[in-house]
Amino acid sequence: MDNKKSSVERLSKSLDIKVNKRKSLPTFKTKEVVCLLLVTVVVSLVMGGLVTYNVILKGAKVDDELQEFIENYDYVVDNYYGNVDKNKLIDSAIAGMLSSLDNNSAYVGGSDSNFSIFLEGNYEGAGIQVTTTDNNNIIIYSVFDGTPASKAGLKSGDVIVKLNDKDTSNMSLEEFSKLVKSQDGSFTITYKRDGTEKTVKLKNDIVELKSVSSKTIERDNRNIGYIRLTIFANNSDEQFEKALNNLEKQDIDGLVIDLRGNSGGHLKTAENIISLFLDSSHPIYQIKSKDGQKKFYSNGKETKKYKIAVLIDSSSASASEVVTSALKEQYGATVVGENSYGKGTVQELQTLSNGEQYKLTTKTWLTSKGKGIDKKGIEPDYSITLNNEYLENPSDENDNQLQKALEVIFK
Repeated sequence: MDNKKSSVERLSKSLDIKVNKRKSLPTFKTKEVVCLLLVTVVVSLVMGGLVTYNVILKGAKVDDELQEFIENYDYVVDNYYGNVDKNKLIDSAIAGMLSSLDNNSAYVGGSDSNFSIFLEGNYEGAGIQVTTTDNNNIIIYSVFDGTPASKAGLKSGDVIVKLNDKDTSNMSLEEFSKLVKSQDGSFTITYKRDGTEKTVKLKNDIVELKSVSSKTIERDNRNIGYIRLTIFANNSDEQFEKALNNLEKQDIDGLVIDLRGNSGGHLKTAENIISLFLDSSHPIYQIKSKDGQKKFYSNGKETKKYKIAVLIDSSSASASEVVTSALKEQYGATVVGENSYGKGTVQELQTLSNGEQYKLTTKTWLTSKGKGIDKKGIEPDYSITLNNEYLENPSDENDNQLQKALEVIFK
């Protein structure tokens, strides 16, 4: 008991000493506390800045290659004799990086570039594509059907002279495009055709780009459906489905899908088009990435029964090859034409803070059965080169590739 009591007393004394020491601590006035806080904040900021400098600017946590880029970027900005557009400098650096990768990784420009417009499937404008001549005149390259420009009578080859009262000679395509897009209401275009100047009034509208065309081909009292797809844009699958439904209402006995000259587009669009023909039990392609390999299936509800022939050529690439391989391997479609391009990679589109965009190869894709087609392409079942008669006089009768496709279906 005595030992326990002495221990308690020692503990109590110890506590008393601590309390006494805390009571003897110096006290501060409010102003002094504020000053101490300010000094603490300043010291923290300085130390934080030093840490940031050492970690980021001095490269303690930065790869040597990136550190060299930072140093040379600073040198260019600080020492170039003229003015430096820093945003343009960074854009050029990104474009340079991409150019050192595969051919499909590339800088594609702003969201209003032809690349982005066609992939989106619609845009706000007058409905014309323009280009420039050697003497810097802006001419109309093409006019989209059903748009304000087509309704106003503008045609391919028209030379644009003025927009409202502004002379467009020596104007860049980018300047002209921005000028057209900036028009809130009606505006006028003055153009020259066959030496005569005319002026038309236009108004920007939502222009839907048509990537699908269709028809029926009758032979021996049988109907064969024909669908031509020029690009896999965001809205191409909707256009394709509408065209297919219209053809099926006519009780088609078979279908020709023409993917000649189609360089690809959105993979999701290709997947939706394939799913119009195959039920969900069918794999349609596989994706190989750094995370491994994954098989993707159709999201369709039924598998069609009629015969299908797919037309391809050396320009049929990417999404065109996804559709072709899936229909060939899973549906039993017959492929006619020339060996396809052979683009077995997948790109993702990135948008920078200034609206500029680039595409980067992030994955490779394989056919539904795991075959790689990159730089190989898809070999047609019937290898046929388009004849000169068609090139000189385009028509269904002179299209020997189409005629072979029809022959296969009629068998």
